[in-house]
Amino acid sequence: MHRNVRHGRIGWVRPGRVVSDDERGLLIWIARDTPVAHEVTEAGLGMRAMPFAEWISSSYRLARGRWSGPPLLKFLPTGAAHSVWWFSDARGRFANWYVNLEEPGVRWDDGQVAGVDVVDQDLDVVVYPDHSWRWKDEEEFAERLAFGDDYWVADEAAVRAEGERVIARAEAGVFPFDGTWCDFVPPPDWDVPDELPPGWDRPPVR
Repeated sequence: MHRNVRHGRIGWVRPGRVVSDDERGLLIWIARDTPVAHEVTEAGLGMRAMPFAEWISSSYRLARGRWSGPPLLKFLPTGAAHSVWWFSDARGRFANWYVNLEEPGVRWDDGQVAGVDVVDQDLDVVVYPDHSWRWKDEEEFAERLAFGDDYWVADEAAVRAEGERVIARAEAGVFPFDGTWCDFVPPPDWDVPDELPPGWDRPPVR
């Protein structure tokens, strides 16, 4: 379970298959139509559907659904304050990398289900195959930073510094921006689970 945590609440849950887990980090695969859950207001609205001031004064619930985005590889480097995602186009060809800035993941294992909990810091970087890049969601990041203790990001400078470190690696074309896993194809017997497994909503470890 790859889970985002906000002030001790689950923000979203995405089950994935472990592709590799070694000294470099954890690599997981999330198939299209995978069952997921994400936090919404009691009216069923997501965080991006309203001003942040309204969101933080709402009550919440977890809504179940299906992953409607493209199949994803997600790499969580050991101890790093980011993950790197591989996006594909409609034909399954590599399209771009997506750097998700987040607090280092905390792992948990209940025996029947295991996962990693992160705090998504909202600011992201999109990296293209030619190693050009752009910041993503800067306006949302700036809006939320104005709300102090109500926001889960305490240090804007640290988030940007992490992004700049990863951008330097992307510009240099070094791992993981060196073509590694760009041609990944999941084994044909990796089916999509019917539903979230019991324990997916266990209390966050953060």
